[in-house]
Amino acid sequence: MIPSEYSFIRYLSSKKSVDDRALNHAVWEQMADALPPASPGEPLHVFEAGAGIGTMLERMLERGLLRQARFTALDAQVENIRHTRMRLARWGIEHGYSVAETPKGLRFTREGQVIDLELVAEDVFDFIQHEAGHQTWDLLVAHAFLDLLDVPAALPQLFWLLRPGGLFYFTINFDGLTALEPHIDPIYDESILALYHRSMDERLVDGRPSGDSRTGRHLFAQLRTAGAQVLAAGSSDWVVFADPAGYPSGHPGGYPEDEAYFLHFIINTIHLALAGHPELDAARFQAWMAERHAQVERGELVYIAHQLDILGRKS
Repeated sequence: MIPSEYSFIRYLSSKKSVDDRALNHAVWEQMADALPPASPGEPLHVFEAGAGIGTMLERMLERGLLRQARFTALDAQVENIRHTRMRLARWGIEHGYSVAETPKGLRFTREGQVIDLELVAEDVFDFIQHEAGHQTWDLLVAHAFLDLLDVPAALPQLFWLLRPGGLFYFTINFDGLTALEPHIDPIYDESILALYHRSMDERLVDGRPSGDSRTGRHLFAQLRTAGAQVLAAGSSDWVVFADPAGYPSGHPGGYPEDEAYFLHFIINTIHLALAGHPELDAARFQAWMAERHAQVERGELVYIAHQLDILGRKS
């Protein structure tokens, strides 16, 4: 069913399975190999900017990455952080952890494994202003986040949080390609996607640039300018398609997990970015949007977005 309203929290949940497929395995493995050893007396310190609803911590625990760690999850949206606390407490119990409330978040323990989670609802740059120099982290994570920022201005500030030689793991950085298949009208399709990408380049938040449709490729030079070394990089493309015969009943359109909702949300995001655009006829654009939603309901829509994962080290 085409949603009548949209929830960003549900979107973040629906894209976890999409991200799980997309994340570059080789970059992940190099990140895991490069992490410093951790012990109960010297846990690994991890900071995630734009942590959403905590799916990256879930993933790191699911994949056995963390044994002794202090994980700081920051998001500017208070409702995301509230949901993260409830979601991860439930997730931890379901996965055999003892989960305890702490003054700053949650503690997960299981067979000698101890993960202390600190939850912070604050703008990342406000946080940096009062924390830079007071705490240094071993690993800085930004997942599907940097392409919402003015990256050249943001990187030096983000690196204030890392200890010298600390690692950064920047994932799902959009890199200039969106594909929706099948075509409705190839020329019109391309014009809409070009305008959508341009809207990323022109986006302003509080009067400041906030986005780049080619964040992935631009990161290489921007990281070098910021004095960082790239250790590994690779594609992390979103690829979503339906197989009506391949998934259990109850999955709309034959998409796995909640990925039909994910697709409807993406289409609505394009709509919000371009509604009222002077280069688009409103009625034709509305009909195009309606057909894209209908393609999801019929299990026809294939969605591809090109992205890059980058692992590196602060000098």
